[in-house]
Amino acid sequence: MKEKLREIEELSLDRLEDIDNLKELDDLRVKVLGKKGELTAILRDMGKLSSEERPIVGQMANKVRTSIEEGIQSRKDYLSEKSKKEKLEKEKIDITISSKNQVLGHRHPLLATIDELEDLFVSMGFSVILGPEIETVENNFDALNSPENHPSRDLSDTFYITEDTLLRTHTSPVQIRAMKELGAPIRMVSAGRTFRFDDVDDTHSPMFHQLEGLVVDENISMANLIHTLDIFIRELFGKDMKTRYRPHHFPFTEPSAEVDVSCIKCRGEGCPECNFTGWSMELLGCGMVHPQVLENCGIDSEKYTGFAFGLGVDRITMVKHGINDIRLLFENDNRFLEQF
Repeated sequence: MKEKLREIEELSLDRLEDIDNLKELDDLRVKVLGKKGELTAILRDMGKLSSEERPIVGQMANKVRTSIEEGIQSRKDYLSEKSKKEKLEKEKIDITISSKNQVLGHRHPLLATIDELEDLFVSMGFSVILGPEIETVENNFDALNSPENHPSRDLSDTFYITEDTLLRTHTSPVQIRAMKELGAPIRMVSAGRTFRFDDVDDTHSPMFHQLEGLVVDENISMANLIHTLDIFIRELFGKDMKTRYRPHHFPFTEPSAEVDVSCIKCRGEGCPECNFTGWSMELLGCGMVHPQVLENCGIDSEKYTGFAFGLGVDRITMVKHGINDIRLLFENDNRFLEQF
């Protein structure tokens, strides 16, 4: 039995030198020191020894166990340290590496368009005012003179959060908040995301961007509105752009109009893009602020008048850059975004 113990110790320590991973090391521990291991089997047979041999063999077995355990622990420490060094070496970052391949980000075309529009209106004396995307029904509909039975109030058109709150369907509520808080005179624009139920296709999205403007002061007329928008459109698209104002109806303005602009491609000459009409599209809606809207915001409609306008930022972005599918603006496809 003594010879068997020496053999187990020698073979185990010799095998340790060849083990190069922790799994093999644990397999050796189980084979030798486990419940069904070689050393354990010898200890179970000690009952067959005489009373004189038993303490001698027991003491020897304990020394062998201790020797093997220390050998296993030593090898484990070595392998763990080796693995740690290999991992650190693999994950090492060369701080001297060339930075030539770094990719710099840039403004999304939608945000760039919003910045351009805001800068343009700021140069014309407007202030930029922001408002929340979660709005009250009062600011989004009631204060804007929207009839109780107007289709835009339906659950099929508007994202309601509660009976009294919703995701704003336009940026007009910012105008209401500004008039209530700042009063008149006021000259402002507000841009941001708006939300309406809509099927997703190449020209429609349930989330889109608007920019709306408002001017309220004494003696403001339709002539001021037309002059302001004409300047804006020519600064944005070019001095040769023409505008056309068509009568329309909005509950919050009276009178109201829609504004068409010359075809961006042919500059009004006529081409297949505009069906040879020379006109591109309806660019924005506008009108004189309804007196009731002014009164709803605590502004004296006998003293003050004003005009308001609103346009789709997504549409302007698509026209400026020749984009034919609105979904490209929201898909975060680098193949598309890297073109701007």
